[in-house]
Amino acid sequence: MYAHLQLLFPARMIPMLRDLRGERWRALVDEAARSPASSVTHLGFVLMMARLARCNTCSIDSQRAIRGCASCARKAVVRFKGGDDELLALYRQACEEVAAFLQRAAPAQSVGGAGAQPALLPLGARPAAKT
Repeated sequence: MYAHLQLLFPARMIPMLRDLRGERWRALVDEAARSPASSVTHLGFVLMMARLARCNTCSIDSQRAIRGCASCARKAVVRFKGGDDELLALYRQACEEVAAFLQRAAPAQSVGGAGAQPALLPLGARPAAKT
């Protein structure tokens, strides 16, 4: 019934936002759309759009959800009262936050480093005894 909804701004909708504003906005959308999904550029754009469209306050029975993410995202971009420069500033801020988060998360991802998470074992397996 609500298969078109996602928890945050759906990245598949980035290209459809291209022609809603000026040239600088189009360039930003093009760059975010062609960037890898795990890049700071792509994730920063998704974070900025999630904030702009207030995705965190959307619920399954809200009017926004019923209309769908595409409609909501388009309206959020078109109704933004600031100029493209202000949108680009919001984007840069989101990218800085994503980069900082990834930097903090990186040590926890390293194998055997401080803060490293233990490897997941198959169900029923027991860790080897330390000698």
